[in-house]
Amino acid sequence: MKNGIKYDDKNTYIDKYYGFHSYFDDFKSDKIPSWVERKKAIYTSLNYKDQHQWHSHSVILKVMVDESKCWVCNENLANVLYEPFVLQQNQSFEEAKVFMTSHAPKVAKKYWDESISLIDNKKIRKDKTPEYDAEVLVFQDIKPENLEFMYVISDHRMMTIKEWKEYFKLKEV
Repeated sequence: MKNGIKYDDKNTYIDKYYGFHSYFDDFKSDKIPSWVERKKAIYTSLNYKDQHQWHSHSVILKVMVDESKCWVCNENLANVLYEPFVLQQNQSFEEAKVFMTSHAPKVAKKYWDESISLIDNKKIRKDKTPEYDAEVLVFQDIKPENLEFMYVISDHRMMTIKEWKEYFKLKEV
């Protein structure tokens, strides 16, 4: 975190995500600004559900961004395509290949059709619509001073940063 966050600063980016993001970019309509490209985004979220299931060994960050460089999309639609996209080349999952040919283009188009700028979303609040799991695509590097650690997620609990630090002051576990 000492260097902040860039869209392509993860070791897994090219191998695991670039092709997936590029697939969506191929279906972007002309109504979406040219600077909006999934393959060049940092992904953040709005409005976590109360019962959200966090990944173990994660950190929840608060990020400060220039809202004019952000785009809101429905992550539920992106999630529909991730597994079939990854599995379509595996012979054991021929159905994924069929799905990617027959249904995926419609889902990718719908993803963009339902998207909106973050500034407009703040007025309309599309992110509050049932079944709309808002992912915010951020199109700027996030500097270290614009990151704040909020929570640490372990296998067993979610702790604020203060609670996490206090936990390790204990003599016995």
